[in-house]
Amino acid sequence: MKFMIFVIDDSSGSATSEEMAAIDAFNEKLQSNGHWIFAGGLSGPGRSTLIDNRNGAGIESQTSLFPQAENYSGFWLIETASADEALNLAREGSRACNRKVELRPLLG
Repeated sequence: MKFMIFVIDDSSGSATSEEMAAIDAFNEKLQSNGHWIFAGGLSGPGRSTLIDNRNGAGIESQTSLFPQAENYSGFWLIETASADEALNLAREGSRACNRKVELRPLLG
């Protein structure tokens, strides 16, 4: 089963050196246990481009769909044997980065 763990941050987008060390350790654990697929950080919503080209509309705006103080600042793409295992890893990820996270299963 594959899951996405989204990291939720405020507008600061910064992590302390202690948080970065904990994130690195969590990443290493994911890799060594075979859960790691990919991870990455995201720029803040101020650098978003919202595009709607349904039916050739050609609408683009320099904004985020969700212009809130909290936003997705990063993610882990993981693979686990069960939803319970993914939930436990999301809890560990939240603790490691000291942020709220959102866990979603991938479809298919």
